[in-house]
Amino acid sequence: MKREHRNYAYIDGANLHKGVENSGWRLNYKKFRVWLSDKYDVGQAYIFLGLVPKYKDLYTFLQEVGFTLVFKEVTYDGDGKAKGNCDADLVLKATRDAYENAFGKAILVSSDGDYAGLVKFLLEKNKFLAVVSPAIAKKCSILLKRTGVKISYLHDQRSLLEL
Repeated sequence: MKREHRNYAYIDGANLHKGVENSGWRLNYKKFRVWLSDKYDVGQAYIFLGLVPKYKDLYTFLQEVGFTLVFKEVTYDGDGKAKGNCDADLVLKATRDAYENAFGKAILVSSDGDYAGLVKFLLEKNKFLAVVSPAIAKKCSILLKRTGVKISYLHDQRSLLEL
């Protein structure tokens, strides 16, 4: 009998990519999706990211391996660098899903302290399971650490998840 995955992962795509990259390795997203399912019982895994047309093949791949992509229109700074801050979209989606009782527990994949308020809210609602930090321990925000939640570090899974 197939079990129903009830937990949802909310992934800050830019934070995931940069955190792993800054740790000196590349993430195998297909293995990562399976790992989320096996380790945290994740049925729905949302990746929030800026929509940059040149990455359309990556977006297709991420969807094929089981991620649901949530796009934000990007703007460009004076140097032509894309900026697609998805924090508010991630917070709104997770909060809405919590109110609609769409999931059992939430997993946040980010090292960004801007999500500490979301984590505290979900803890109060008994709807939060863990933070998965793409950064090494000393680079994960103190604001997330102060929430007292379980934090797992992707770097500890490098041997399983490296491309």
